[in-house]
Amino acid sequence: MTQISTHVLDTALGTPAKDVPVLLESQESSGEWRRIGSGRTGEDGRCGQLLQPGEQLSSGIYRLVFDTGTYYSEQGVQGLYPVVQVIFSVRDGDMHFHIPLLLSPHGYTTYRGS
Repeated sequence: MTQISTHVLDTALGTPAKDVPVLLESQESSGEWRRIGSGRTGEDGRCGQLLQPGEQLSSGIYRLVFDTGTYYSEQGVQGLYPVVQVIFSVRDGDMHFHIPLLLSPHGYTTYRGS
């Protein structure tokens, strides 16, 4: 089974970032982006599977879009980045991607997790 998952941690609070809207898109050959999944982080800050049923992970360019503006607005915090986009490549044979986001009001870090 192919899978794209994420985990968002609020490093300023030292807690999982719950209820962050996340969008998953793939880049078409025309350069346009096509939505292939979405979700919100749970109590533990995780989205376990962002690919919609029937979507397959194939080689190409993908983008995770985190709506951090909504997350911080609900906390009454002004963040610098209202949206965080993480663009990554998938190669033939790749089956699982876990892309965590470490978030604070004025910065973020991401990496390929396991």
